[in-house]
Amino acid sequence: MDVYEAVTSRRAVRGFTGRQVPEGVLERVLSAAAWAPSASNLQPWHVYVLTGGPLAELKKRAGERLAAGDPWDEPEYEQYPPVLKSPYRERRSAFGEQRYGALGISREDLEARQRAASANWECFGAPAALFCYIDRDLGRPQWSDAGMYLQTVMLLLRAEGLHSCAQMAWAKYHRTVAEVLSPPDGLILFCGVSIGFEDAGAACARTGRAPLGETVTFVGGH
Repeated sequence: MDVYEAVTSRRAVRGFTGRQVPEGVLERVLSAAAWAPSASNLQPWHVYVLTGGPLAELKKRAGERLAAGDPWDEPEYEQYPPVLKSPYRERRSAFGEQRYGALGISREDLEARQRAASANWECFGAPAALFCYIDRDLGRPQWSDAGMYLQTVMLLLRAEGLHSCAQMAWAKYHRTVAEVLSPPDGLILFCGVSIGFEDAGAACARTGRAPLGETVTFVGGH
């Protein structure tokens, strides 16, 4: 797949088929993704890949917590500032309207929104999931490196005909994830990534992007 096509066709897919992802494909993707850039080549990502029984167990435990009304785990990092200023506030609001609008859910229907959000804990039906940890002693530049690594993974998945959905939501259930994965105490869960073949029948809205002039400034001439 052309790189431009991989970039523009990548999106957060929230509906997967049950078709299994070959282990060899995941190994090929993650082997290539290891070439993602990182400052001083620290390669700060620690990745766990779940499929089959272990992933089913995680989904089961998360579902039980959800059904029991358990509160989210104590956050280990701040996902968003307490107050989002403009234009980020408007962009987040527009995303929510488009996301739930595609499902026919109104802004006022909080119960329906919660039901839709609960699909996170099922990985949206995906048969494979990746969980990215980072050493809690590392700093912001290393978190940036982890982000570049994850983007590389997601683009390579597109080259394999697969889709994905990055989910910071799993950080809210980091204790449950740790029960299944048993990561070292020194690691912190950044996010999960659901991986699989897209369910073409699932409701999905492609969110837009800001005009280039809002985010890019060209300085100088030719």
